[in-house]
Amino acid sequence: MADADIEQPGAAATRPPAKRRGRQQRGAKPPARAVNYSQLRNAFTPQSVLSEDQVEAIHMAALDVLATYGIRVLHGEARSLLANAGADVDEPQQHVRLPRELVEGALATAPSVIEMQAAVTEKNVTLGGNAMAFVCVGGAPNFSDLDGGKRPGTFADTCNIMRLCEMFDVLHLQSPNVESQDLALNIRHLEVTRAQLALSRKVPFVYARGANQVADGFEMIRLARGLDEAGFSARPHCYTVINTNSPRQLDIPMCQGIIDFARAGQVSIITPFTLSGAMAPVTLAGALVLQHAEAISGIVLAQTTSPGAPVVYGSFTSNVDMKSGAPAFGTPEYIKAAMAGGQLARHIGLPWRGSAPNASNAPDAQGTYEFLMSLWGSVLGGANMVLHAAGWLEGGLTASIEKLILDVEGLQIVAESFEPLPVNTADLALDAIAEVEPGGHFFGAAHTMSRFGSAFYEPMVSDWRNFGAWTEDGAQTATQRANTIWKEKLAAFEAPKMDVARRDAIDAFVERRTGEGGAPPDS
Repeated sequence: MADADIEQPGAAATRPPAKRRGRQQRGAKPPARAVNYSQLRNAFTPQSVLSEDQVEAIHMAALDVLATYGIRVLHGEARSLLANAGADVDEPQQHVRLPRELVEGALATAPSVIEMQAAVTEKNVTLGGNAMAFVCVGGAPNFSDLDGGKRPGTFADTCNIMRLCEMFDVLHLQSPNVESQDLALNIRHLEVTRAQLALSRKVPFVYARGANQVADGFEMIRLARGLDEAGFSARPHCYTVINTNSPRQLDIPMCQGIIDFARAGQVSIITPFTLSGAMAPVTLAGALVLQHAEAISGIVLAQTTSPGAPVVYGSFTSNVDMKSGAPAFGTPEYIKAAMAGGQLARHIGLPWRGSAPNASNAPDAQGTYEFLMSLWGSVLGGANMVLHAAGWLEGGLTASIEKLILDVEGLQIVAESFEPLPVNTADLALDAIAEVEPGGHFFGAAHTMSRFGSAFYEPMVSDWRNFGAWTEDGAQTATQRANTIWKEKLAAFEAPKMDVARRDAIDAFVERRTGEGGAPPDS
């Protein structure tokens, strides 16, 4: 609450007697609490786990990797673009070495702040500086809820998560939340993109699964926003995630995605999947060198394609369980790697994408504490964009709708922690301290009565009643309460309004492209 919105009392000595003041205030209705998490700014100074010398050492080692050992690039046009820019390309081996001067020149053209345009201004997203955006689970093949358990994701599941993402303003962009496995791959992108545009005003995600699928996604966004190609390319309206094939490989769909998004002026989040001990060295320092080298290789391709193309430095370094080989998240190693990733991104002047994953198989205590540890690694590390921040389970193999609700509670608490702590005359509460006798309480104080309705964060899931009241009301766990909440939210959902002509144009486009066979993904 802003200082101007808070009553500014005079000195306590000039007030009427305390008890009389309390009686006068009790009948007053306290102001309702209003919250808005749409445009978050991280109030915490980014934390460091590396010294400046260590950051520079990792950066220089990554440049040495790119110049000496290089990276395999499976896409012919990508190799040509890099060769024309000065890279050393071994065409038969599809191997590319990037000289240091080429890398440094490319990094200098990448923007440090990206402004993304949504359907309405209040849903625009800034990436860079201390701006922070949260995004829910992305790309899970399975879906789960308490009613039906784990099962392959469907288009209905995809749309339900989109609806929830639209309803919570602490989730700032749409995502590829769960795969609609009841839709064929050649038309899935058409239906999922149409659903994003129909159900949400937030920035949509477009899969980079081939040039034709990307082109379809771009055209549908242009139709929804009323843009021509020049207007679309003038500002980012969507984003994608590019994952390198660690160690040191860029495959055909990912290269094509980088090229397509760069040429259209849309956002690519270049993210290596460097699991320490598996696809990356077992030492965190070595894993960070590989992460940095792979991220830079994708960034260089984007800038070589179109200088100034909006790119985000993505980090997803964690460790594995050395007994089973399974990915582990929310670990001390993950937290340190996340904070180091933020330092490396700032070192090269780019927005940084973090994540909030967990390895639990159920929306339970493990899923919650691993999520929170991962989340705080990204938040305290200064991430501009936190992916997989709501609903992620089983190392990303499952999207849980109850977990989404539980995680949103956590995200809202983090968002509240960004709010400044007011310290003015009213907040110092000297009149309340004077009113309450030693050994008394502040429940009935005038200061409390005028503020209790808006003083504190109001939880969505947490149950703060005592054990007796909680037991009499069914003794539900937080996960069971989350099950009730998502159903209530979906029952109350209303799709945002869209211009009828634009909606008809999208429907006609989808019908035509479906009739033409859609677009199978590249391989």
